Amino acid sequence: MNRRFLGRLAAMLLALSALPGLVPAAWAADEAPDALIKRLSDEVLNATRGDKSIQAGDLTKVMALVDSKIMPNVNFQRMTAAAVGPAWRQATPEQQKRLQEEFKVLLVRTYSGALAQVNDETVTVKPLRAAPTDAELVVRTEVRGRGDPIQLDYRLEKTPGQGAGWKIYNLNVLGVWLVETYRSQFAQEINAKGLDGLIAALADRNKANRKG
Repeated sequence: MNRRFLGRLAAMLLALSALPGLVPAAWAADEAPDALIKRLSDEVLNATRGDKSIQAGDLTKVMALVDSKIMPNVNFQRMTAAAVGPAWRQATPEQQKRLQEEFKVLLVRTYSGALAQVNDETVTVKPLRAAPTDAELVVRTEVRGRGDPIQLDYRLEKTPGQGAGWKIYNLNVLGVWLVETYRSQFAQEINAKGLDGLIAALADRNKANRKG
């Protein structure tokens, strides 16, 4: 499993997880964070293995899978805002909408490439280091397949209200957080051409990826 593959694996693994560990009683009314990750893993892997067009990287099919299975469990506005950085607060509602749309397509394109390469990977969850009252936590996992094991950590937040559940908002592969990686790239575009320049650059990149 080479490092070129790891970048593509990162977005896909937003939906992978492992067996759930012990859950504090205070979480019993909501789906526990590691149980959430297991559910997403089962649903996404089953859908992928049962659909050859998803395995082949059909962007429309992958987008539908992401929309139905993953996005309801991700705070994507927070993820996009964190990737854009301080400039997000100056963005108009329309710019924020466009940024989320283009960032989502960028990640889904990465996701589609990774899905085609999933074979016999297995994921194990490490003991959860969190208190029942924690509103944010990290679920640490390890991906095993061909080659060396890959460290994979998820940041999740507890949304207000019983039954509202946990939302994923960042992911770490081999010590590198996904959002922070994009923030450094986006900052260069914003400094050079502003928010509209970043939106245009993302749109151009997504168009080029579709042609590729």
